[in-house]
Amino acid sequence: MNNKDELSNLNNELYLNIKSIINTARNQVAKAINFSMVKAYWNIGKIVVVEEQNGKNNAKYGDYLIANLPKKLKSDFGKGFSVTNLKNMRRFYNTFPNGQTLSDHLSWSHYLLLSKIKEEEKRLFYLQESIESNWSVREMDRQISSLLFDSTAKRSFPLTYHEIS
Repeated sequence: MNNKDELSNLNNELYLNIKSIINTARNQVAKAINFSMVKAYWNIGKIVVVEEQNGKNNAKYGDYLIANLPKKLKSDFGKGFSVTNLKNMRRFYNTFPNGQTLSDHLSWSHYLLLSKIKEEEKRLFYLQESIESNWSVREMDRQISSLLFDSTAKRSFPLTYHEIS
């Protein structure tokens, strides 16, 4: 092997190492940003719930808050803060009231799917399986739709949120 080939191999190996470092850093940044938004949505949900239950006429004030807050948020931050999304944030907080148990392995879309599952045991199963199996949102939705919990885990899944985190 001549010097040119050795240099070419070294350059290729160097390039692959640098490429790996850049890809790892980008993935870590994306994951950190995603989890920051999950926490932000949880905190928004918490504020909405606390404001709704703060001694005011809950139904009327809650409806007013949810109907009017999106107008201001959209003007300052753009789309993503519709009435529906604020209701999703409220449901997210109500479903996962302990923000310390949120996982940085799951996206906002994962949590939206999970918060629609009413039975805690079932929700915990899909949360844990999604983390352990690194499910995409599409895969999680497919597993929920195929009733994986009902067919495999129902008999042997007595976990709580504290045991997962």
